[in-house]
Amino acid sequence: MIGVFDSGLGGLSAVKEIHRIMPWEDVIYFGDTGRVPYGTKSPETIIRYAKQDVRFLLTNRVDIILIACGTVSSTALEILRGENEIPIIGVVKATAEKASRLTENKRVGIIGTTATVKSNSYDKELKALNPDIKTMSVACPLFVPLVENGFIDGDIPYLTAKHYLEPFTEFGADTLILGCTHYPLLSGVIKRVLPNVKLVNSGAESAVHLKNILRSFDNGKKGRTHYFVSDTKDAFVRTASIFLDNELCGDVTEINIEQY
Repeated sequence: MIGVFDSGLGGLSAVKEIHRIMPWEDVIYFGDTGRVPYGTKSPETIIRYAKQDVRFLLTNRVDIILIACGTVSSTALEILRGENEIPIIGVVKATAEKASRLTENKRVGIIGTTATVKSNSYDKELKALNPDIKTMSVACPLFVPLVENGFIDGDIPYLTAKHYLEPFTEFGADTLILGCTHYPLLSGVIKRVLPNVKLVNSGAESAVHLKNILRSFDNGKKGRTHYFVSDTKDAFVRTASIFLDNELCGDVTEINIEQY
């Protein structure tokens, strides 16, 4: 059983890839929709939220946890690993490895939440992989609320993306890390602003990394996914299909995350 959590719906981009490459695996997904976004919170608050999220997933007897959240992966991963016996993986390492392989001119752009950018997690990982890589990081705090509210195309997200992303043109980035699992939903407008830049999807790359760790093979069965949220499930149900690029299949349950 795979446990996946994120601050809201963004982690569904990782679940989508899990469904594609490991359709036989059972998944428990928790989206902390009542406290989204995490990226504007203090490190202490992010860590407290993340510990509660993990404790909830453990009540479902998951065997491994994927933190499908760039903010938590950048802020709390090592703390969570130190406090729990089951394997816990984040999105930073696999995403940085893919960007390192893709870049031809050794100039990689990074976009993420304010907390992720402040942590320099992607920059450090890229420099460890290849000291010749030059990086530029830009926080995009408006992207998560846009995506959570279904604004993934049109003038509003495009103008927001243009405001955030134009510095990467002058920097000369040929590769851009989407350092938040919400951001792949904005790939269309991002490509309009940066048409010649290769995009690296942190949710998809972490799912591939997860499969390599599990050494998961088709066992002939169809896995089931159960979704949990910390706020009303109606908005989640309406929007989840956009992230999954498919109809939402599986039960959705609202929980009180504060009790964990």
